[in-house]
Amino acid sequence: MRKRALLLATALTTGLLTLPMTSASAAPSGLQGDFNGDGYQDLAVADPSAAVSGKDLAGAVVVFYGSANGISADRRKVITQATSGIPGTPEWGDAFGEALATADLDLDGYADLLIGDPSEAIGTDRDAGSLTVVWGGASGLGSGTTIQPETVPDDGCTFAEGLATGDTDGNGAPDIVVGSRCAAQYLFGPFTRTGAPAGKEHDHLLGTVHGAVVGNVDGDNSAERVMLPGRYDADPGGRVYVDNYAPFTRTELTHADGTVGAIGDTNGDGYGDLVLGDYDDPDTDKPGGHRGGEISVWYGGPSGIDPGQTPTLINQDTTGVPGTGESGDEFGYSIAAADTNRDGYSDVVVGAPAEDVNGKGNAGSVTVLLGSAQGLSGTGSRAVHEDTTGVSGAAEAGDSFGYAVDLSDHNADGKADLTVGIASENTTGCTWNTRGTSVTGSFYICADKLGFTGGYEGLGSVIAH
Repeated sequence: MRKRALLLATALTTGLLTLPMTSASAAPSGLQGDFNGDGYQDLAVADPSAAVSGKDLAGAVVVFYGSANGISADRRKVITQATSGIPGTPEWGDAFGEALATADLDLDGYADLLIGDPSEAIGTDRDAGSLTVVWGGASGLGSGTTIQPETVPDDGCTFAEGLATGDTDGNGAPDIVVGSRCAAQYLFGPFTRTGAPAGKEHDHLLGTVHGAVVGNVDGDNSAERVMLPGRYDADPGGRVYVDNYAPFTRTELTHADGTVGAIGDTNGDGYGDLVLGDYDDPDTDKPGGHRGGEISVWYGGPSGIDPGQTPTLINQDTTGVPGTGESGDEFGYSIAAADTNRDGYSDVVVGAPAEDVNGKGNAGSVTVLLGSAQGLSGTGSRAVHEDTTGVSGAAEAGDSFGYAVDLSDHNADGKADLTVGIASENTTGCTWNTRGTSVTGSFYICADKLGFTGGYEGLGSVIAH
């Protein structure tokens, strides 16, 4: 995740909390991201720079519960290290919420929330990092536990700066991939309420891993890990490895670049496709490189992802895609994949938070790309920003609309709803939320309305369901 200089911190005060309730006799839904089991996906939004208990940059997470009417600011829970039942203590610079993920770790039918705290000190080791799980239940999220790592992170490891979940070993229980500057850790489910995994591995061969994506690309009973070590001098686009479940066995996609990704079935063939974002002005001297950022689609199949395939490349100069690729747009900085129109194909939303809009620098935009039997393309795509007709806000320089994106079904109508993080909106940050991807009925939830004051790059920096 890009980190700009944090000029100010946000302060967190007590906000309205209305906990959703489900029938005591109702079985939990088991949906991804449904913390209270009522059949609606919920949404977690972080502000890792929030000040808590007077500690600047300590970090906070706000959870919005889904309903028949979707999410709203009235149905929320604020979680910090000052919250009763949550381990740890707010400290300057912890960045609680720098990474988020969800999974039913204890197999009770309720999704649990994973919160990365990569700058947490452990003893005298600064920026060692820790990982907290907040347990779901019929009344929503409750108490939390520290997840037990394979090895305790050392000074500067930033453990849990990246998170991904999925059943990678096919035993029916979700596992956690944890990113770190020292090495990735694989924690296998199910987990006990003490935070202990059923198994652990420490990937000492791969080295630094900033992020990962987990999803099924070959149609078997286990998900694949896609490891994203991040940018480095020899490969500024970022290396990409696909890891089928086997200890330390992986295939490098040597022609792929990506620092973020998502997996969805964009062509409806029953196999997940890997969508990678390469936002930082891909090398225009390299085949496929494009100024302003691009995404690539690697199609899955019965044997997984063929590293020799020619991926589909999409950028702002692709036929049908609105806009023009310009240096620094950061198209591909954030990505989400899900079916937004109930046609059976995963669609993809791509964030470009540094896109200029009507002369306003770094105002930001997102592009909605539609899946089809032919896969992902620019056909039927559209761009949305804060100057789009029907959006109630207005684009402003530096807003970073599209800093994070999420697609999840908050009202259970079968269409994924779009949430866009606007990390610098009104200084403290906002999310822009839709029903489906239509701007009709869209609305904002802003940090200043939730009790956050002051700040820079705030609410909407990280989103998960």
